[in-house]
Amino acid sequence: MSQTRAAGTGTAEHCRSLAARARRGRPAAFFSAALAIAACAPEESLAPAPLPAPNPLPALRGAPPLTTDLTLIPRSAVLDPPDRNPAVPDEIEKMLAEGYGEVDLGPGLPLAPATLDGTPPPPPPGPGSRLLTRFIHLADTQLADDEAPARLAIFDSPGAFASAYRPQEGHECRILNAAVRTINALHRSTPLDFVLLGGDNADSAQTNEISWFTSILDGAERVECDSGDDDDPVQGPDNDPKDPFFAEGLLVPWRWVTGNHDVLHQGNFPVDSRAELAVANISEGGTRDWSLPGGPVITGEVVPDPRRALLTRPALLEQLAASGDGHGIGPETRAYGKAFYEFDVKDTPVRVIVLDTAAETGGANGVIVQDDVDRFIRPALDRAQREHRWVVLASHHASRLLGDGSFAGTGAPKVPGALSPEAWQAFVGGYDNVLLHLAGHTHVHRLTQVAPVGGHAYWELETSALADYPHQVRVIEIWDDDNGFVTIRGVALDYAVDDDPVAAEGRRRAIVDFTSGFGDDGSGAPEWRNVELSIERPD
Repeated sequence: MSQTRAAGTGTAEHCRSLAARARRGRPAAFFSAALAIAACAPEESLAPAPLPAPNPLPALRGAPPLTTDLTLIPRSAVLDPPDRNPAVPDEIEKMLAEGYGEVDLGPGLPLAPATLDGTPPPPPPGPGSRLLTRFIHLADTQLADDEAPARLAIFDSPGAFASAYRPQEGHECRILNAAVRTINALHRSTPLDFVLLGGDNADSAQTNEISWFTSILDGAERVECDSGDDDDPVQGPDNDPKDPFFAEGLLVPWRWVTGNHDVLHQGNFPVDSRAELAVANISEGGTRDWSLPGGPVITGEVVPDPRRALLTRPALLEQLAASGDGHGIGPETRAYGKAFYEFDVKDTPVRVIVLDTAAETGGANGVIVQDDVDRFIRPALDRAQREHRWVVLASHHASRLLGDGSFAGTGAPKVPGALSPEAWQAFVGGYDNVLLHLAGHTHVHRLTQVAPVGGHAYWELETSALADYPHQVRVIEIWDDDNGFVTIRGVALDYAVDDDPVAAEGRRRAIVDFTSGFGDDGSGAPEWRNVELSIERPD
């Protein structure tokens, strides 16, 4: 929403001239003109009239239902063939009017028990059975600045390029805020210890995307997910996705995990090769223009914004460390240069070891190199074994998606010392205190039994994306069952949109992305969604 500023006629005309030159110019001219605008204005012109703070939403009433209790089912079948493009404003409005964005309540999906060797479940829990930890796994929000010139929205199509554009991405800040409200409501009912991210928290490693993400999770009186021009698609406050809103913030600590979209442009390209694109005034790959009805995808001139600058990995860690309690990123992690760290769950034997698998060289696949194994991972696992800690590994990529660091898009060669999936699994299989490896990246709920030859078997559990259907997080519980076994429960959770019409509209558009056939289905096999996993209790 725009603000009116008072200034003398001559000053105002001069500053408007500088602003026009900045918009037409290249990034360097934009920065120079921005400084000149600040210098030329009188002091009173720099102080905008204060805007009223957005009103907080009421807390959700009661505990949100888990998907073991009920599920959300799209009312419409998926179009086949996918011949209606939801990126076209008139088309998506028609589809919304025809009910393609609606959901109905369906029956719950029960827990699917599984054991590593396929045998029947272990004996009933003993009298000393106790819950060790309950937390949330929140993966792949891919919070996007949908007006950024470095986007590639014109390439969106069903299949491999389905994520180049999402009709709900302008609403994703409000969707993330709805997820926060839902997690807080669950915490008030059944207390949680923390929220563990799954990586790809931002969409394209932009400064403003990370800032919006951390503000929503930390809580802020005012979050405005808008860039370039100050847009107000629907006149008035708090009624469209570009309006500022109050973020209540998580009631529990949250811990960072790095994904490829957090450190690479569009999750694929090294940021140093694309730095000018992000702050330019021209979009060649297509971005949204919210000054036009429906925010259509356009190419050509856009309003530049320095807040879109791409973050290097050190700059990302610096920004995270300055947010809230640092979210796991302390001085040692910053000095290391990647988000490798560990933390313990208080008064339990559980230790979480966080791994940074994003490839600096580019490409969507993960990479773990021998140098990181030698300097951090092996010492951390050795220490956990000595201290009788039960380990949960957390990374963005599951082990089967580890590559060699090469990337045809930039001609980057193989990274020396990159571990193959088999080599990584064999290494982890040498530690019988590893219970679970949590991952995201695929946007699909998936369960994998990892059984290295001659080594210790363990579980890999992937959580689908908040960004894509079914738009869920997972509730993870780890129990010491006092019967020689540990039970790991993972249950999907839908976000609630009560009392938030902007988030509700975001959900409707997200469902259209799926029912149009442009977006993929990340539900996974039924036995991968709500799981009850058994593993022998470590000594």
